[in-house]
Amino acid sequence: MFSIGLLKRYAILILGLFFMGLGISLITKSTLGTPPISSIPYVLCLIYPVTFGSLTFIFSLIFLIGEICLLGTKFPRDQYPQIFVGFFLGLFVDLGMLIVSSIQPFLYIFQIIVLLIGCVILALGIYLQVSANVLMNPGEGLVQIIAVKTRIRFGIIKIIFDSALVSGAIIISLVNFGTLNGVREGTIISAVLVGYIIILIGGLMKKVHFQDWLSK
Repeated sequence: MFSIGLLKRYAILILGLFFMGLGISLITKSTLGTPPISSIPYVLCLIYPVTFGSLTFIFSLIFLIGEICLLGTKFPRDQYPQIFVGFFLGLFVDLGMLIVSSIQPFLYIFQIIVLLIGCVILALGIYLQVSANVLMNPGEGLVQIIAVKTRIRFGIIKIIFDSALVSGAIIISLVNFGTLNGVREGTIISAVLVGYIIILIGGLMKKVHFQDWLSK
């Protein structure tokens, strides 16, 4: 049976996924690239008649299957609902793309502004999702399992993982378009900047005792 505290955590998780979807959409709408985790789904949605969000969900499902394959019977049963994390993230990516559909930043300075706003919103979403501490994002879960299996630091595996996704997106884009689509300087900026923004948000949330409220 769900307690009030657990319901609160799931509400924060859903809110975090909404902000993640909106942040990913804004970063993409800047036309300066997409976050690394979204790079392949975005390039594929330019090739096939499938929405960005649907492909985001499909890749979340692939990551979850990867987790299960690596852990086998040791995969925690309480983490199977990660599939719903992928579903809601994909749903919110499509919703976010609809919300920001009217944004057309033609000048480079406006593209940078949209990119930075997207990074802040994405960072807030990640912070809330992690703070909820109920279900992991399948992508992050796969990275964590690989890090444990290889005994290599999470941060290093994360860099390798993101680099592999971006490289895959570049190859798919060059093969299909002969040019880069969805991978630009914004991809690198978001990969570097979001982590630092999460740290800043964590500091601000600590001042307002967010974690204490969430734990009650």
